[in-house]
Amino acid sequence: MYLTPEKKAEIFEKYGNSATDTGSAEGQIALFTYRIAHLTEHLKKNRKDFNTQRSLVKMVGKRRALLDYLTKTDILRYRAIVKELGLRK
Repeated sequence: MYLTPEKKAEIFEKYGNSATDTGSAEGQIALFTYRIAHLTEHLKKNRKDFNTQRSLVKMVGKRRALLDYLTKTDILRYRAIVKELGLRK
């Protein structure tokens, strides 16, 4: 399994406020980014896996919605998480 509870807690601890703070936008964006990277690698090997492709597109949309929320509420938090995760070039 690629996403163990320990890895999940580590992501939330690094990007959220604490390991148990699963509701922060930054933690959720970081988790979506990790999962998107994993699914992207999977789809490079399995090009005809359309169910995974659909899941990937939905996940990207959810991450985009969270990033839009951060843009509206606190632009500094948005810039910090984008820079930290390397989402924009």
